[in-house]
Parts: sequence; C-alpha cells; structure tokens
Amino acid sequence: MEQIIQQQIANAAANIESQLDDQINAMDSMTSDELKTLRNQRINEMKNEAKKKQEWLNNGHGEYDELSGEKEFFEVSKKSANIIAHFYRDATERCKIVDHHLKILAKKHIEAKFCKVNAENSPFLTQRLRIKVIPTIAIIKDSKTKDYIVGFTDLGNRDDFSTEMMEWRIAQSGAIDYNGDLLTPPDQARKEKNLLRQQKKKIRGRDNDSDDSDIEFSD
Repeated sequence: MEQIIQQQIANAAANIESQLDDQINAMDSMTSDELKTLRNQRINEMKNEAKKKQEWLNNGHGEYDELSGEKEFFEVSKKSANIIAHFYRDATERCKIVDHHLKILAKKHIEAKFCKVNAENSPFLTQRLRIKVIPTIAIIKDSKTKDYIVGFTDLGNRDDFSTEMMEWRIAQSGAIDYNGDLLTPPDQARKEKNLLRQQKKKIRGRDNDSDDSDIEFSD
C-alpha cells in the first residue's frame, strides 16, 4: 500500500513538472512582442479583477447581513448576480448553525452576496420562493432561483457538519468559485484521508515490530 501511494505521488509530481516544462518552453519560444502582449493582457485581467472586487464590496459583499424585508431583498437582487439567502426563524435553533457557517463564507467568497431573511416577516417573498422548511438557503443567480439547500439533508444530515461542507454544497450551484472536488463531499474526503493515514501507520508499525519467538539466545 505504501509503495502504491509513493508511486502515485511520484507520478503526480512528474506530471506537474512536465506541465511546467511545457509552459517554460512555450514562453522561451515567444518573441519580445508576444511577451509584451501577454504581459499587457495579464495586467488588464488583474485590473478588471480588482475593479470587479471593488464593485462587490461596494454592494455589501464580504459581509453576512440581515435584510429588513422584501423591498431590500429585491434591491439586492438588482445589484448582485449571485445571492445566498438564508431564510430563518428566531425559534429554530438550526438557523444559528447556518448563521455561523455563512458568516465565515461571506468573507471568503466576496463574489456572492450572503444574507439572511426572517421568513415570518417576509411572507410574500417566502411564498414566492416556495420556502416551506426552515432553515432553507435559496441560491439566486441573475435574478433566478438556481438551487435550494433545505435543512441539513445535503450537509451530511447532522448538526456538526463543517464549513467546508456548506461551501461545497453551495458551490454545486455555481454561485461561488470553488477549487475543490465537486464530486466528493469534503467531510467524506477527510474521513477517507484519515482512514488511509491510519492504515499507513498500522503498516509501518507491523514493519517495525519484531517477533521475539524467532530470536535464540545462547550462553
């Protein structure tokens, strides 16, 4: 098992090295004009990214805000292409768990607007978005409801799920940028990683153990 893992790591490293070599060779073959064009293109991309981030911040992205009601919700939907809206009730304890995770993700993913709406104070909006279970997270893209996270069923069906699980589930809708594996829930990946680590320790432990019954002592 250990040899297989080492071989996989070696193969991955070789693949990355090969890709870097290809990129270096491609750049070496470029003329000065081509390099200048590439540099200007990258500078323009960075400027556009900075401008976009500033627009997001100006529209309240980066913070997890409570919206006062339906009017404010519609105003936000006009300014933000991606909205993560948590519909809650004060009496529902699980809503506090959702608040905890969304506060963290709001700061990490400024490309989306994270907010919360009191379902009892916004009956028209709650009915329009067909919110029936609390908590429910409505994910809106370009003024259209793209997805729903209803309760904790998609989050492992447990209260102690990780923020990474919430991030992964929201990313399924395409409303936030995500560099991880969308096919594997992070909590599951972590368990598999820990299991593999335990197996490696057991293998190493057996390799280091000695069998005293095979040792002969002579005077």
